[in-house]
Amino acid sequence: MSGSNHSSVISRRKLLQRGGAAVLASGLYAPAIARAANSTIKIGYVGSLSGVRAAFGETENWTIEKMREHLSGGLVLNGKTYNVELVVRDNQSDANRSASVASELVMRERCNLVLAQDGEAAAAIGELADARGVPTISSMVPWQGWMFPRGGTPDKGFPYTFHFFAGSDAVMQSFVGMFDALETNKKVGTTYLDNPAGQGLAHPALGLPAALSQAGYEEVGAGMFQLATNDFSRAVSAFAGAECDIVSGFMYPNHFIPFWNQVAQAGYTPKACAMAAAFLFPSAVSALGDRGDGMATEVWWTPNFPFASSLTGQGAADLAGQWEEETGKQWTQPLGYGHALWEVGLAALAKADDPTNNDSIRDAIAALNVDTVIGPVNFASSPVKSVAITPIVGGQWRRSSGQYDYDLRVVNNANMPAIPLDDEMVALTSL
Repeated sequence: MSGSNHSSVISRRKLLQRGGAAVLASGLYAPAIARAANSTIKIGYVGSLSGVRAAFGETENWTIEKMREHLSGGLVLNGKTYNVELVVRDNQSDANRSASVASELVMRERCNLVLAQDGEAAAAIGELADARGVPTISSMVPWQGWMFPRGGTPDKGFPYTFHFFAGSDAVMQSFVGMFDALETNKKVGTTYLDNPAGQGLAHPALGLPAALSQAGYEEVGAGMFQLATNDFSRAVSAFAGAECDIVSGFMYPNHFIPFWNQVAQAGYTPKACAMAAAFLFPSAVSALGDRGDGMATEVWWTPNFPFASSLTGQGAADLAGQWEEETGKQWTQPLGYGHALWEVGLAALAKADDPTNNDSIRDAIAALNVDTVIGPVNFASSPVKSVAITPIVGGQWRRSSGQYDYDLRVVNNANMPAIPLDDEMVALTSL
């Protein structure tokens, strides 16, 4: 694991000053003292704990268990003690299952608050939660891919559903910044998974095509592909034929591995590859062997981020270190955001006048500004209604001489200068 212990960067005093006062005052740092609970708060959770997007949920069961321990004594909020019931559901990375689980959490379980880990879960629960008045907080998909498919607009947002994450524009800026660091012919071959996040990144006016054009790059587009696709020969042929020095777009790891194998079989040798979602996880890069060296990615979070948890006081390095020590697995980026999802949800309950009243929780989320292990999450003064925009940076996977096959190194921090650079962008060498 790279990075040093930054747990002291955000002090208890700073947390109080920057929105953590409600959290600290509510007793979330420690179990509630023994007294009769006078009500129960029910928190629903839905995420991809299995299925094709299981890599995004790999750390979630661990985080949920930590939250169960944290909440086992209940919460003291506004002088009252509340029991907390967690209702956890796996959407199995399936759209139909997502819709079924959404109905269950909203209609049958009647949760006071729902936390949705991924974009598909958020999309499935969004309209229902708004119609039934159930506050919902989601993350882990660019906010445009969360808002626009549901017909939302930045000036209006939604009644009860909220989201925090970077925008696809930040992903694009990071990608272009990394491409600019290399000598290339400025031709970029692109292909995108046909899902909300991929559609957002592929948007001709608001997505990567526009960002590339504005930066002087020529896009050679192979269009969208479906979730079950494993034949990318048409796209590879188009990219090779146009002699694209760069490959980009949106894929999950199970798509990229056959895609990159087909790139090699075609004798095609791009100088850079930055594929959104595909390289978020070390396991996906390790599966490529030496051919994973130099893969570029958006970076949501690393142990080097200089922020601390509003719940536990752990710095980013501490949280990643605890995960690695207890599981024997390398940290992943969703570890930070999965933890922050609970930070934001519990901070909203602490801020609410009545944490059992849905309207009160909704108002608390809209007014929330809390520092988390991934950085500030600020709904209160966001330029986009219902959204707290969090920044991201750009990184490359490099072969490691340490415990793990690869380390993720930050090579572009234009969107977030507070994050230290680890290295310079380099061209691909092992294809």
